[in-house]
Amino acid sequence: MLFRDLAFSLAAGQILALEGANGSGKTSLLRAVAGFLEHREGAIRIRMHDGVNIAGGEERARYIGWLGHQDGAKPQMTALEALGFHAKFYGSAGNIGAALKTVGLTRVRELPVQFLSAGQKRRLALARLVLSARPIWLLDEPLAALDAAGKTLAADMITAHCRAGGLAIAATHEPLGLDCASLRLGTP
Repeated sequence: MLFRDLAFSLAAGQILALEGANGSGKTSLLRAVAGFLEHREGAIRIRMHDGVNIAGGEERARYIGWLGHQDGAKPQMTALEALGFHAKFYGSAGNIGAALKTVGLTRVRELPVQFLSAGQKRRLALARLVLSARPIWLLDEPLAALDAAGKTLAADMITAHCRAGGLAIAATHEPLGLDCASLRLGTP
């Protein structure tokens, strides 16, 4: 068992930082919220602004933008192709070129993903997240592999998403540099 008596609530515009030691359940909680991991007891519900309640994992998936440990891009695809694939997958009308520019990857847009640095792959994953146009962002170590400028970029992107009415839950070992609530998992 990872959690007992765990409850939290977020509204549009809010950010929650999940904190805790390795193995405390941060990623598992994100996966459960996303619908990737079944929970045995309790409930995970999303209530939309129009009053619609969404409880099932597959239903929730339509509202979730995921940033996990893996970059989510096929190594042989170029950065441009990878974002194009994800834009089609999400049914996004977003501008792929603008997304690449936002994350600072315009000059490597034709480079296969396998040749990008870890930080560039993370930036590409952030661009994919923006293109998803999903209101709920679940972020697993969103600052991992990013330099100082990349961390600032990620924080700015999360802030912009939430100011536009989205919400974000981020599992993290380091401060996000954002005004947010925090939930500590595991024993103190």
